[in-house]
Amino acid sequence: MKSKITFVVLALVACCTQAGYAQLLPVLGSQRAGTAMAQFLKIGVGGRAVGMGESFVAIADDASAMYWNPAGIAQVKKNQFVFSHTNWPVDVEHDFLGYVHRLGPFSAIGISLISLRTDDFEETTEFQPLGTGRYVSFGDIAIGVTYGRQMTDRFSIGFGLKYIDETLDVLHARNLFIDFGTFFKTGFGSSRFAVSVTNFGTNIRPSGSLELRDGTTIDSFQDFSPPTIFRIGFATEFIDNESHKITSSVQLNHLNDNAETFNIGLEYWWQGMLALRGGYRVNVDEESFAFGAGLAMPVNVVDLTLDVSYTDFGRLGNASRLTAAIAF
Repeated sequence: MKSKITFVVLALVACCTQAGYAQLLPVLGSQRAGTAMAQFLKIGVGGRAVGMGESFVAIADDASAMYWNPAGIAQVKKNQFVFSHTNWPVDVEHDFLGYVHRLGPFSAIGISLISLRTDDFEETTEFQPLGTGRYVSFGDIAIGVTYGRQMTDRFSIGFGLKYIDETLDVLHARNLFIDFGTFFKTGFGSSRFAVSVTNFGTNIRPSGSLELRDGTTIDSFQDFSPPTIFRIGFATEFIDNESHKITSSVQLNHLNDNAETFNIGLEYWWQGMLALRGGYRVNVDEESFAFGAGLAMPVNVVDLTLDVSYTDFGRLGNASRLTAAIAF
């Protein structure tokens, strides 16, 4: 009996070690970190989604679904406009602008804009580490169009096409990416199951030319893969009545340039007006905990929703998001 207890204790200790942890979520893809371009497309959109730890692919029922799961826009009940602003670490700003328009009872179309920018910074070299006096610009932009359709009362699909442009001084990296998603209501209560693939496309090669100190010009560069993400998730409501609503969500993410991650999220609504949210991302070095809140209120003929979220980046600081949505 004593040996069995000892074995169980050792097994529990093993599960808590790094090796045991790796058996649950292998880090075999971590050696690919930094091998994809357009990393700004991996920054989560919307205070609601991020407040739930980015476990949102099976919930996506607002205009931010154009980022998380194109099939989700078929669940948007009204025309909706959304704007989300993110204060990213090191004075980087990230914005998302989207509009979803209902085409009828079964389909919707949306357009979106994602922008990442920072102030111009002074160029430095190994010979002038304090600055050359020349300033360099940096910024990313993505413009997308999305279509979602409800095929049956339980199954929806969606497609998206986005054009991206990464700019670093005189260099540009441009390409077209495809998004695809499905949304399925299981029929067991309010539970649903969703899958999405975003940022799928060909490799990206920077264009432009650089002149070195010796006068040599470089105009040919290596190509890099896009930041393709495969998400699969499940969500359901534990409680759903006029006064209280509690939604839980789990999600597995497979990235082509990093190891798999696992997200869990929880959302509580009181009287359909006030929301509290929390989430956690497993198998990430930073950006693990997230918290958020939301306020929904009718204003004349429109429905206004405000969401905020806070994400802990550990050693890197934190990120905050403010999102406003208007449905009409």
